[in-house]
Amino acid sequence: MANKDYYQVLGVARDASVEDIKKAYRQHALKHHPDRNPGSKEAEERFKEAAEAYSVLADAGKRSAYDRFGQDGLRGDGFSGFDSSVFEGFEDILGNLFGFSFGDFFGGRSAGRGGRRGGRDLALEVEIGLEEAAAGVEKEIKMNRAETCPACRGSKRKPGTRATSCPTCGGTGQVRYQQGFFTLARTCPRCQGGGEINVSPCESCQGKGHVREKRSLKVRIPAGVADGSRLRLVGEGEAGEEGMPAGDLYVVTRVRKHPFFEREATDLACEITVSFTQAALGARVEIPTLEGSEILRVPAGTQPGEIIRLKGKGIQDVAGRRKGDLFVKVQVRTPENLTKDQKILLTKLAEVRGEDIESVDKSVIHRMKNIFQ
Repeated sequence: MANKDYYQVLGVARDASVEDIKKAYRQHALKHHPDRNPGSKEAEERFKEAAEAYSVLADAGKRSAYDRFGQDGLRGDGFSGFDSSVFEGFEDILGNLFGFSFGDFFGGRSAGRGGRRGGRDLALEVEIGLEEAAAGVEKEIKMNRAETCPACRGSKRKPGTRATSCPTCGGTGQVRYQQGFFTLARTCPRCQGGGEINVSPCESCQGKGHVREKRSLKVRIPAGVADGSRLRLVGEGEAGEEGMPAGDLYVVTRVRKHPFFEREATDLACEITVSFTQAALGARVEIPTLEGSEILRVPAGTQPGEIIRLKGKGIQDVAGRRKGDLFVKVQVRTPENLTKDQKILLTKLAEVRGEDIESVDKSVIHRMKNIFQ
C-alpha cells in the first residue's frame, strides 16, 4: 500500500461518510474475494488493498491521523496499518459466506479465545526544536488511553462471578440457518461471537473490561531524527481484551522551523551578510552552529551568493554513521549614505582599477553577445 491513496483505492471522496466507505468496501471485497477469483494474484492484492483502506477510513481516529499526515501516522516497523477487528460487522457478509477468516488471510492481530482482541495502536505527535532533533532529547508525553480495568482485571465481570454460556448459540458464537439448499452461519447477535453472556458486569468499567486513564510517559528521541520520523513503543498503546496483548504507540516527531538554519537531510544551510570591504579584503566572521559559535574565514574577493562549506558541522544521521555539513551563503552589503571622504576614496579606488564610473558600462552587453555567438 506504499504511496497509494486510500480514498482512491475505494473510489470515494475525501469527505465520504462512514456508510459510503462501508458500501464501497463491500463492493470491492465481494468483487475481488479470493474464493470468487481462485488463483488470481491480482484479485488477492486488490482485496487486500480494499481491506487496508477500509481499516483506516472506517476508524475515526486512524482516519483523522491519515488525513493530517498520511501513512506516516499509521505505520512503523512491522506495522501494516490493518486491523482485522474493523470487519466484525462484515463477517456475516464476507467471512461466513465464503467460509473465510480475515485474521488468517491477512496475518494481522487476530482475535483470541471467545472473540477477544488485542489492544488498538495509538499515534501522537511531539514537537521539538532543531537543536533537540540534532542532539536527541527526552520528552514527557501525556495521553488518554484505555487500560485494563483494575477491578475485574479485564474480565468484564464483577469480581467473584462467572459468565454463562450463551443460550442463543449454545456457546459456539455462531447461529446457523437454512437458506435454500445452503446452511449458513453468522455471528451470534446476542453474545457477538463470544459464546458467553456476562450476567454480572463489572461496576467499575460497566462491563467493558477497560477504563480510560490519563498517563504520562517519558520518550527518548534519538539524535538525528527528522520531521515526520516515527518511533514505535511496543505495548504502550491501548490495553487488549482479557489475556490479549496491548497495542503499540507511534510517536511522530515534528521539528519546528529554525529562524537561522534550514535543514536538508543531515546538511544545514544558512545565510550571512558581510560588508563590501570584508568581501573584498577577506575577513574572519563568528557565526553560530548547533554546537556553539564557529569562526568562518571569508576569502578575499568573495562574490555575493558564494557558498562556503564547513564539513561536519551539520546533523548526525539517526544511525550515528556520519554527520552532514553546514553550507554558508555569503551576501555582500553595499555601503549606503556615504560621507564625502568615503566617496572620494571609492572614486580613487575606481580610478586605480581603471574603471570610469562616469561612462556607460557596456560589459553586460558584451558578455551576452559572447554567450549567443
